[in-house]
Amino acid sequence: MNSISFDNNRIIPSKIICIGRNYVEHIYELNNEIPASMVVFNKPNSAITDSLQVFTPDTRFEGEICFLMMEGKIAGIGFGLDLTKAEIQNHLKSKGLPWERAKGFDGSCVLGEFVPFDAPLESLRMTLHINGILIQEATYDLMIYKPHSMIEEIKSFMSFEDGDIIMSGTPKGVNTYHTGDTFIGKVFSGERLLVESSWIVKSYT
Repeated sequence: MNSISFDNNRIIPSKIICIGRNYVEHIYELNNEIPASMVVFNKPNSAITDSLQVFTPDTRFEGEICFLMMEGKIAGIGFGLDLTKAEIQNHLKSKGLPWERAKGFDGSCVLGEFVPFDAPLESLRMTLHINGILIQEATYDLMIYKPHSMIEEIKSFMSFEDGDIIMSGTPKGVNTYHTGDTFIGKVFSGERLLVESSWIVKSYT
């Protein structure tokens, strides 16, 4: 089973619960419709990795604030990348089919270190720099569905296991990437840095 680092311990998430279409400008950049209700999908434990690879030329990165759940509550926070095989996803969407082949493949959930969470949710902000250039940025206020709403919706039909991860959605700025690119993802409380993760993109092996 794949694990993540939390407060200098190894934790095994049973699943990663992803919130889709949670930022309006990202919805528009992909020509999607604003959903009438929360979009929720899962990635399996086998998707978790701490390295970033190029899988196909159309593979897209999506930077996200991630929450670690313990006893049904947010216990930790980290930065993660939801990788998407865009051509496969577009085909599946056009047929009304599930997204697992495009979203749940091995290595599609790139997670950095998680740290204990001790900040007001309303103060959260994230940034993603690639090769030193700011590519994605978002704040709590820009989320359509806030973290407590995510938790309540998920609990309405699915149980949390200790160590499960919520990926809270991605803001505008998603794109493809290349071998050798340097990614630096950060989560802040206001101006205070909570956690930082970095990756150098490897070629697919």
